[in-house]
Amino acid sequence: MAGIYIHIPFCKQACFYCDFHFSTNMVIKNEMVDAICKEIEIQKDYLKGEVVESVYFGGGTPSLLDPNQIQKILSTLNEFHTISNTSEITFEANPDDIKPEKLKILYDLGINRLSVGIQSFNEEILKWMNRAHNSAEAFQSLEWIKESDFSNYSLDLIYGIPIASHEIWAEDLRRLVAFEPPHISSYCLTIEPNTVFGRWQQKGKLDEASEDYAAEQFQYLTAYLKKHNYEHYEVSNFAKKGFRSQHNSSYWQQKAYLGLGPSAHSFNGINRQFNINNNAKYLRAIKLGQLPAEMDILNNEDRINEYIMTSLRTIEGCSLDYLSQEHDYDLMKNAKPQIQQWIGLKLCTLQNNYLKLTTKGRLLADKLASDLFVVN
Repeated sequence: MAGIYIHIPFCKQACFYCDFHFSTNMVIKNEMVDAICKEIEIQKDYLKGEVVESVYFGGGTPSLLDPNQIQKILSTLNEFHTISNTSEITFEANPDDIKPEKLKILYDLGINRLSVGIQSFNEEILKWMNRAHNSAEAFQSLEWIKESDFSNYSLDLIYGIPIASHEIWAEDLRRLVAFEPPHISSYCLTIEPNTVFGRWQQKGKLDEASEDYAAEQFQYLTAYLKKHNYEHYEVSNFAKKGFRSQHNSSYWQQKAYLGLGPSAHSFNGINRQFNINNNAKYLRAIKLGQLPAEMDILNNEDRINEYIMTSLRTIEGCSLDYLSQEHDYDLMKNAKPQIQQWIGLKLCTLQNNYLKLTTKGRLLADKLASDLFVVN
């Protein structure tokens, strides 16, 4: 089973924290959709005939697409791939794009899961981040979703915002959970160099929240959602029973996926491909029937490191047996002192040959994983 990710590189305006690839030039939307459909044909053999169990429209802002453009992409996918009857088809949307009629159209097209970027309900914070929606639109969009046919959806919140107090963070969480969403994703605000916030930071106009401050909000997040019966199944993801994200889980489980559109990544177990993150160059190459992508062939050490990185982020943890059987690698033999130290510091546990991070350890997930990497 495999997944397909489709990157829609358009936004109404630039959020000040975002370093994803996008453009505010909507003139080329039709041309871009045609190119993505052409890429589907060019890449038809990448997944080697595997059945597709998840499709994810991300971006950018997929909710800026017209119904006929969405339909064209879905029809082309079905022409060149076998999409499972039980596949999860997720569509990212901004609150300001959500209207009852739009929800009905998406559902009728076959979209069965939404991912909505709330980020905060606080008006001051939304303006500070330059979000396209306001607080009233955030609340209204969730009311409309609750009244729609969508029973599966995810809501995003950002924590570790330097201008947001712990009280504001607690209130955002309370408001979000009041809607009883099946799935919640929450990410710590990071200041990336090539963003407005990054430039503010370079000029001394913005300081990132301290690690301790962000950690306190993360700990409050995990405790609060646990109390409300959400399973913390991945560092940044929480779900009610039966509502884990199939698509994102495929990344952490090392399943193959095809990425379409400018800046999209693909993985088939053997190599990784990275599409160019330039709309004009992407369009020119696709028109010539060329794939504008770079490829990395993964060796055994790369695959070991990727498994360690992704598995440690999940509730299941890193299987030492899997590393031994699939990659002939003995993690305990190579990192026993490090792992024992972490167990002593209550950063992880070792149960039934699975190395699992504790809530405390999840704060340092990427750092701990990188410390276990095999050096090529």
